[in-house]
Amino acid sequence: MAEAIARKEASDVIEPSSAGVYPLGMISETTRLVLEVNEYPVEGLASKGLREFAPHDVDLVVNMSGLFGPLAGAGYPLVERWEVADPYGGDKVTYQRILEEIQGRVRSLADRLREEQRAKGGRE
Repeated sequence: MAEAIARKEASDVIEPSSAGVYPLGMISETTRLVLEVNEYPVEGLASKGLREFAPHDVDLVVNMSGLFGPLAGAGYPLVERWEVADPYGGDKVTYQRILEEIQGRVRSLADRLREEQRAKGGRE
């Protein structure tokens, strides 16, 4: 969900690519449905593993489990931890609640990144 939200709402400051420590290998049907109902495109979404991304190609890893651990962003230059419940197996109401939480977090991150861009632009 975070990738789809960031693509639509923050593509000016975020080049999102979702990955998990234990990817399912597919996007759940409920995820697709809730994203579409909220007018987020689902084309191109795929379940990928974090290890598919080389640390030098990644500016920021957002660890949505909030957990610390050897697989939770190890080796990546910057890791931000968000504690977001995994809706997998829940009902549509649960998915919607989690989507709204992720929306708020993505929007806050995007605002922060935009502010950082403005600050850098003002100094150069």
